[in-house]
Amino acid sequence: MRDVLRLESQFCFALYSAAHAVMRSYRPLLEQLGLTYPQYLVMLVLWEEPEQTVGGIADRLLLDSSTLTPLLKRLEGMGLITRRRNPANERQLIVALTGEGRALRDKAESIPQAILGASGHDLPNLLRLRDELVATRDSFAATQGGDNPPSDVVAAGERVKMV
Repeated sequence: MRDVLRLESQFCFALYSAAHAVMRSYRPLLEQLGLTYPQYLVMLVLWEEPEQTVGGIADRLLLDSSTLTPLLKRLEGMGLITRRRNPANERQLIVALTGEGRALRDKAESIPQAILGASGHDLPNLLRLRDELVATRDSFAATQGGDNPPSDVVAAGERVKMV
């Protein structure tokens, strides 16, 4: 059995370092749009549905609504969104794309293809990896806070206990 505390044995490090590499690939593409990666995620959600509540956006991005407030303020300051109270429920804040925010979508359409090219994968393989990551995320989310023991996994032909 390999040493379970070796860095290269860690699922978390593989995921962490892969995420950093992906973010480095996104950075120059998003700089051309004047967006940070978290702002881009908010815009992706709004490009799907141009008017949503802060809570709805937070749910889609798996974030607390309070985490979004600074992002939304910056996007509003950039003229990409507006924020207003819901007249039917004053506690709700509605976020809507502006014309400039909608127009930015056209400029962003080349990003997925550029990321695909940088990934070194073909589209079916990248989609499979995405689906596996989503399933992994969902598995971790389902077990958070529980008393589930770590399971044995096979890595490079050896049984390794992963935490």
